[in-house]
Amino acid sequence: MIDVWKEFLDIVREEVGSRIVETWFKAIVFDRWDASQKTVHLIAPNSFVYNWVLKHYMNMMQLHLGRLLHEEAPRIELTVQGAGRKIVGAVKEPIARIIPASIVSVGKSLVRAGPKKLGSFNQNYLFDNFIVGPSNSLAYAAARAITEQPGLRYNPLFMYGKSGLGKTHLMYAIGNEIKTRYKDAQVLYQTADRFVTEFISAIRFNKVPTFQERYNKVDVLLIDDMQFISNKEHTQEAFFHIFNALYESRKQIVFSSDVYPHDLKGIAERLRSRLTSGLVTDLREPSLETKIAILKKKSSMHEEPVSNEVAHFIASQGFCNIRELEGALIRVTAFAALTKQSITVALAQKVLLRVYRNADNPSGPITFKKIVRSVEKISSYTMQDLCSKNRNREVSEARHLTMFMMKKLTGKSLRDIGAFLGGRDHSTVMHGLQKIEEHIKLDTGLRAKVTKLEREISGM
Repeated sequence: MIDVWKEFLDIVREEVGSRIVETWFKAIVFDRWDASQKTVHLIAPNSFVYNWVLKHYMNMMQLHLGRLLHEEAPRIELTVQGAGRKIVGAVKEPIARIIPASIVSVGKSLVRAGPKKLGSFNQNYLFDNFIVGPSNSLAYAAARAITEQPGLRYNPLFMYGKSGLGKTHLMYAIGNEIKTRYKDAQVLYQTADRFVTEFISAIRFNKVPTFQERYNKVDVLLIDDMQFISNKEHTQEAFFHIFNALYESRKQIVFSSDVYPHDLKGIAERLRSRLTSGLVTDLREPSLETKIAILKKKSSMHEEPVSNEVAHFIASQGFCNIRELEGALIRVTAFAALTKQSITVALAQKVLLRVYRNADNPSGPITFKKIVRSVEKISSYTMQDLCSKNRNREVSEARHLTMFMMKKLTGKSLRDIGAFLGGRDHSTVMHGLQKIEEHIKLDTGLRAKVTKLEREISGM
């Protein structure tokens, strides 16, 4: 019967995604199948999981477990561990709510007694090494201003812009500066997807109050990539109460996202209004002059200085964000060091040719859009299909192939790939990559397709 539950998890993963399986169904224990009573006995770890599964997934369990057990509409008996609480079939009860966080008292100073460190900060990200230009000057000024009077000016601060434009750098710089000014300040940097993962773990192990208490203790909370909290109803509710507790206590809150707050999909209106209640500022693609300054600064930091000509050449190659720009610089300097050559424009052209169709191609380096266009040529599915919620087998295979090529040819994070393909989470992307890797070993046709795609995309 353990195999039946594993098969059920695989089906659910394909139907509604890995996140649902990891959050809810893996928390449930398959106890036994009573054939005489035609009843599946399941155990939930706590009432929170029990209520959520009861409300949203009972019909799905009946359908798929029935097929696997060759029994039409079996009884599903769900029990809360140690509570003796049982539900048969698809009867529904109201879901348990998150307990609102208690408000901590407002002190006269930012500094309080308690642990001095809740999270580590990358010491390489400081205000002093952030290159300021017309595209980011307001965000930079606001970030510096809040370190002077945390919780009193521009609270909350919301910064938005495409990936790789310096949002995370500024958030780390805020954290580092405040910890320098206020030695005992409790400052916590957290990505939204990690916040979601922690909340899921708190649900599974019945530690939601502990989870809330940890966040209520901080003096400064920095939440990166808020778009990853979209469509996560109960995570948003928990975050809503944490926000209220910190805001009422005049604790500084900083958010970042890849889009303007009002364009965030799947965010409850009451939370959205709080995200925009302070100062909202953006970071845009840097100008050519700013890109050159960034390259010069980065190269000097790594003790591999480049000339103005080399910096100008790299900066003018169409890289649209700082992360890609720095990646190009690293490729050039590393090649020069390994081959013991001087860093010249000719050498930079030679190295960067690997990510261009040819040296004169204005279309720029390999991008997600370029990969999607190539996948569209060999399949009948468009960008819209690949980003949709359609879980048809053929569409899923094309989507998984796209994910695989994106990871292989760009080196971007699973989070970036998932965000581009319809806002999927990193675990869904990981599942897609694993599928392709498994099939490549057995399917010569797929291996040939991957090779052909790689050659076309890379211009080889």
